[in-house]
Amino acid sequence: MATLMLAACNSGGGSPSGSGSTAATPVTGGTLNMLGAGDVDYMDPNLSYYSVGYLNLRMWSRQLFTYPADPGGKNTSPVADLATELPTAANGGISADGKTYTIKIRPGAKWNTTPARQVTAADLVRGVKRTANPVQPFGGIPDFADLIVGYKAFADGFTKVAKTPAAIQAYIDKTPLPGVVAKDDTTVVFTLNQPASYFVDMLTLPAFSPAPVEALKYLPASTELGNNFPSDGPYKVDSWVPTKSITYSRNPAWDPSTDPVRKAYVDKIVVNETVTQDSVQQQLQTGTQTADMEFDVAPPPSQLPALQAKKDPNLTIGDTASSNPYVIYNTVSPNNNKALENPKVRQAISYAINRDHILQVLGGKTLNPPLTHVLPDVIIGSKPNDPYPYDPDKAKQLLAEAGYPHLTLKFLYRNATEGSSKTFQTVQQDLSKAGITVTGVPSPNADFYVKYLQVPSVAQRGVWDLSLAGWGADWYGNAALSFFNPLFSGEPSFPPVGSNFGLYNDPETNALIKQAASAPTQDAAAELWAKADARVMDQAAFYPLTNNKQANYHAAHVHNAVYVPSMQNYDPTNVWLDKDKQGG
Repeated sequence: MATLMLAACNSGGGSPSGSGSTAATPVTGGTLNMLGAGDVDYMDPNLSYYSVGYLNLRMWSRQLFTYPADPGGKNTSPVADLATELPTAANGGISADGKTYTIKIRPGAKWNTTPARQVTAADLVRGVKRTANPVQPFGGIPDFADLIVGYKAFADGFTKVAKTPAAIQAYIDKTPLPGVVAKDDTTVVFTLNQPASYFVDMLTLPAFSPAPVEALKYLPASTELGNNFPSDGPYKVDSWVPTKSITYSRNPAWDPSTDPVRKAYVDKIVVNETVTQDSVQQQLQTGTQTADMEFDVAPPPSQLPALQAKKDPNLTIGDTASSNPYVIYNTVSPNNNKALENPKVRQAISYAINRDHILQVLGGKTLNPPLTHVLPDVIIGSKPNDPYPYDPDKAKQLLAEAGYPHLTLKFLYRNATEGSSKTFQTVQQDLSKAGITVTGVPSPNADFYVKYLQVPSVAQRGVWDLSLAGWGADWYGNAALSFFNPLFSGEPSFPPVGSNFGLYNDPETNALIKQAASAPTQDAAAELWAKADARVMDQAAFYPLTNNKQANYHAAHVHNAVYVPSMQNYDPTNVWLDKDKQGG
């Protein structure tokens, strides 16, 4: 999952330090006011691929499986949501060969259409098909393109379809997807090309949300669709004004007895997307009537030490499964006579970067524990490996051996983000000690991904040599695939489909990824993922920095604020407010 790189400027660290004060009895009613500085990526369940998008979808979109919001729990193991139960071999949900998953949809889960109607298996099939639409395909498609039977051919055919609602609907209606079939109204059957021990975890992705036929009236990812997508969750979207505000109110079609995850205590949720990070924090601490929770920001890093020192009960430091930020090497840059094509040059740069210096400007190691290889330690297949301890002399030696004693590298960074700017300056200073000159390529936040990193021709032209990005697990535990497939699996993962921004393409890495993805057991997969991790690091495909922690803060009158890592925030569908603070 692509992160917004908030971590580089406003993440926290440590261990969970409070999940809100706990009133004896939950209180129903009131308006939850959330404050932020930016918007969702897409108000579209089958396309959203950022943590703040997942936070938004929690209110009004349900999946077959999702993560709970249990106070004191890790909240990283999937539970049934729209599905009646987790599929296993014992209950007949998983076939003996591990390739077929049969899942029943919970009766009583309904869309807020007129009249309200049951969510069906056909809706689920339609939602999965929408991920491949030609207007804006889902960013995590490399996770499952080769896994679900027929998906790749279905997606390839979809690219040739006109970008109109009518043409998109016609293709979805007329083109079968053999690996996702509605057996009857309440039974969906997934067929895989190979066993995948992580498949239930993968199905927690909002991309696998159902979509009613009404969603096909509008273009995918459009503002019109965002304001008209029917809801099957406890709230519905009343109004979405991009970059300004979102307003949600209760969904009359939602039956709490069909939803084991969301309690939906508050009546209404209002998001203000126009507030600065500092102002959000100030209002939450002051306890104003219109400030309850953060939306897409976290406490400013400069204020975290004081909040931690006084053990502020409204502060939470939560785990993530992220590599955020990390330094990307543009392996296809024509600059310096294609020096970055050479693994030895990339190894030299890795020795020349001082990780400790960067972590210091990002807020210190408590907030940003070092990550020295691909997989964070909570992901199966992670093995300790630190191949590039800081050594500028070693860097000089390798550059000389490779025939590039003097490099000049262009570093792309976000000039409006404190962490990104400071990281650039730190790298510039450290690399100079190895005889490497670094010049800056500053970018506004809004252009950073869409005009630079997500456009392969920009990398191929050598507009940048080094940059920063952030990545988080698409799911938890058995999730190594969600790092390797989008980031390192050669051409299938080049943007705009994947997030292999440096266009790294190594046959040995590709082979290890394929082997690991189809391993028959979790233990066998873990060994192969560890080998893939070691190979990526040996080839210096990128330079990891930290598996950052996430700091969140809420107002004192908010109760049951439970951190859910997939949203990198508290679950708004499970908090309640003091009676005297239930303002509008």
